[in-house]
Formats: sequence, C-alpha cells, structure tokens
Amino acid sequence: MPGRRIVTGRSQEPRLRFSEELGLLREQKKLSLRKLAEALGWDHSLFSKMETGDSLGSAEVVQALDQFYGTTPMLLTLWELAMADPSQFRERYRRYMVLEAEAVTLWHFGVGALPGLLQTEGYARALLRAGGLDGLELERQIEARIGRRVLLEGENPPHIRAIISETVLRMALPDAAAWREQLEHLLTMAERSTVVVQVMPFSVGPHALINNHVMFLRAADGNTVAYTENDSGGELIEQPTRIEQLQLRYDAVRDLALSPAESRKFITQMLEEASWDPSI
Repeated sequence: MPGRRIVTGRSQEPRLRFSEELGLLREQKKLSLRKLAEALGWDHSLFSKMETGDSLGSAEVVQALDQFYGTTPMLLTLWELAMADPSQFRERYRRYMVLEAEAVTLWHFGVGALPGLLQTEGYARALLRAGGLDGLELERQIEARIGRRVLLEGENPPHIRAIISETVLRMALPDAAAWREQLEHLLTMAERSTVVVQVMPFSVGPHALINNHVMFLRAADGNTVAYTENDSGGELIEQPTRIEQLQLRYDAVRDLALSPAESRKFITQMLEEASWDPSI
C-alpha cells in the first residue's frame, strides 16, 4: 500500500484531498487515464473528472479503484468524507449541513418537495434543474445532495420524521420512471425503524404550516435548532422562543397527518397509479 500522504493545507479539504489521492495513485502506477479505464472498464473521461474534482464518481467506482490500487478502504473513506462535505453546498446552507450531520433526531415538514435526505438522484436532478442549475454546477449539487444520504446509513443513524404534504406526492416528475423510483425509495425508507413518514392529506384543509418548509435538528446534547425555507431563501433559527413556537405548530400538524401505516398505504396507492399504463 502506498505511503501516507503529507496533509497539506489544500488536501485538508475533503473533495480536493480525494481528487489529489486519485492523481497521485495513478501517477505512482505510471498509468494514463485510458490505461486505467481499460483496466477497470469505465470511460476514461470519468476518471479525468474525478481527478480534477469535477465529479466524485460512485461508491462502486471508488471501491474498484481501492481494490486496483490496494488501498482498501482509504479511497472509499475519503469519498464518503467528500460526499458529506458541507463546503460543496452554497454558503447559506453550510452551517445547516454541519448541524444536520451532527443531529441525532430530525423532524421535517415540506409543502413543495421531499426532504433532501429522502430524495433519489432523479428527483434531485429535476428539482435542481427547475431551480435554474445546469452543467457542472448541476452535477456537483446533485452529488452533494445525494451524498447526504450517507447520514442515514451505518450503525447509529439519526431518527427522522418527515411529514409530507399531499401536494408533494401529487406533483409527479415528468419522467415517469424516475417518479416511480422516488416513490419506491420513499416506501423502502419508511420501513426502517429510524424513519417515520407521514402524509398530510388535502382533506385536512388549512393548517399551521401551510406555507412553510421546516426542519428541526436536535443534537446529542439536546440542543435544537430549526431551519425554515421558502422561494426567497432560508433562515436558521436558534432562538428558543421561536423554536418552541414552531415546534407547537409542527406538533399540531403531526396530529392531523395520516398515521405512518396509513401514509405507507397512501404512497403505495400513488405508486400503483404511477405504474398504471392505460394502453394495456
């Protein structure tokens, strides 16, 4: 296994450290990008983007590189750190990302979109593209958002409750296959003991959070912060009195939502409707 790299100021940044390691390991093997691609079976352009930091690749690719270079599990560890690095996000989200990574419990309510932690790549792509992103920035933001899902893996994942407005579930993606994949993923996640999904049906009518997207983040020491967001921006709330007011409104909404079991049935019905082909 190659010797330990000197940690420079540059390589302390997870994404840069990852791309730096890839380049150094390939140089040590005296391989061109094309030769590396031939050895592993992926297009050389992917490895080029990974070494320049334009792409992080996938876990499958990184595991193959680890085995090829004899570095297991170093590259995969660096990849996971890079995927979870808050510096990939726009400035106003960075403190939120740090708090999210440290939270032991998360409570979410969304009026227009699913929480990022429960999004598939196809769903995230559609939302970010609709928000005006394209090209390299779009790809980087998709990677960063999907990378956050590693928080829900491992031995001690945080507990998350997501209350989802029926509006979100009625707003299907243009790509039917991507929409079915998202609904299936939501059902799969809802079966986990650490994930609770509830649906807020139209039949409830007006409620306390009708115009709000909100996430509560509770740390291991019991400290709780809230993050609210709308089309014009987001706000991190740390004042106890404001958090308490929001929490009371959230509790009222939770009491009106469908139970977790009823919500799974509702989402299953949505999936069946999305899978129905009128031509058959």
